[in-house]
Amino acid sequence: MKNFPVEKIPRPSYFTKPVYIDEKFIVSAPETPFTDELEKALSEWGFTEVLSDGEPRENYVPEEESTGLENEITDRSTASDPDKIQQAERFYVSFQRYVSSIYKYVGMRNTINFDTIAEKIKTACNTIREGHRFLMQVQRLAEPSDDENYLVSHTVRSTIIAIIIGIYLKLPNHRLIELGVSALLHEIGMLNLAPETYLSGRQLTKQEKKNLYSHPIYGYNFLKSCNFPLVVSLAVLEHHERENGTGYPQKLAGDKIGLYAKIIAVACSYEAISAERPHKEAKDGYTGMLELMKNEGKQYNDTIIRALVYSLSIYPIGLYVMLSSGKKGQVVDINPENPRYPVVQVFGELLPDGKNKTVQTAPDGLAITRPLTHEEIEG
Repeated sequence: MKNFPVEKIPRPSYFTKPVYIDEKFIVSAPETPFTDELEKALSEWGFTEVLSDGEPRENYVPEEESTGLENEITDRSTASDPDKIQQAERFYVSFQRYVSSIYKYVGMRNTINFDTIAEKIKTACNTIREGHRFLMQVQRLAEPSDDENYLVSHTVRSTIIAIIIGIYLKLPNHRLIELGVSALLHEIGMLNLAPETYLSGRQLTKQEKKNLYSHPIYGYNFLKSCNFPLVVSLAVLEHHERENGTGYPQKLAGDKIGLYAKIIAVACSYEAISAERPHKEAKDGYTGMLELMKNEGKQYNDTIIRALVYSLSIYPIGLYVMLSSGKKGQVVDINPENPRYPVVQVFGELLPDGKNKTVQTAPDGLAITRPLTHEEIEG
């Protein structure tokens, strides 16, 4: 592929082949105009060049390549189904209570049973497989209450995202359950630490940092003592390892890190970027997705990031957005053929049957112009 300096690409223009930020991650399809907005988004995250086998043209030139995802058809008629939304809300509330009970049980009893957790995750996997787009729409329900530390909400959101990634990667059921159990318990070692170690926004002391970096080891040892499968225990041990060897506690790199740990690392990182914390405000999902796609220092596995992007879209499900029509809306489903153009529910517009209006955004029609700010959402 050829390199194209972003600042020298004519605007607007259409590339005859997909445009990438590296050899795997697409940022623009042939039917998508390369605009000032796209240049700004790329520049904000340090991308000065893009790659493509095509050339920029003044008008759209159809391209014949298949995405390989044509069999995944979006049903817009159910993308904002009120009954499905309510089911997702009930699942989120019950799953949050369950995770909270697990932390409390381990804190009191210092033991846990794999089969019991696996059975719960098996049910959760079925729910997530059938309705992940609804779960992402109501993820706000996983935000911690005033009397609850963030570990529960972080665990709930990270576990759901990890399972969504696993489903996209077509993991068989038994491996998907192992992944889900690993994600649900990946922070269990935190119970060995004082809460202020991970809740405080202040600078940690050297000893506190040392303690914090030990929580994967605490979790691994605890699960081993409870006779958990080794593959689950290792995922908990390795979830802070990084592809480039800069992680902890063992500074593993590349293929030495297990698949479950790689998935949890991406899920946790996206969750951390897009969620409230005691010491920081949340970034919107679009900003979080771009940050992960940048993959600064090559910390994360490219295949896992690609799975995240194509599972949730560059404008992730649940994101509140401004549309080119001037209307506000919420992303409610993915577009498997192009993650830049998801399905959006348009606020204040109903179909003749009374259902909320949802539309497939497109380069030659209604499109997303930007995410909404917190003030615009609350207003």
